[in-house]
Amino acid sequence: MDAINEVHVSEPGLVVVDVAATDDETAFAFHTALAARWATTSVERTTRDAGQPGVRLRCYLDLRQPVNPPGQVPLPR
Repeated sequence: MDAINEVHVSEPGLVVVDVAATDDETAFAFHTALAARWATTSVERTTRDAGQPGVRLRCYLDLRQPVNPPGQVPLPR
């Protein structure tokens, strides 16, 4: 994966999440779970490292902007 850019972690509450998973479905399911709770970047594809098993996915979270705070019922989509 590429190096983390300083702007992505320039303030408290900003997080870079690197996911390693067995397959695309698992990686996207994990991203969906994160996106249901916090403001996240969208992801369209995973990457594969030659000679390594599984897939990788990177997204960025802003923990300062909860989409569904604890105890709040999620809005239907």
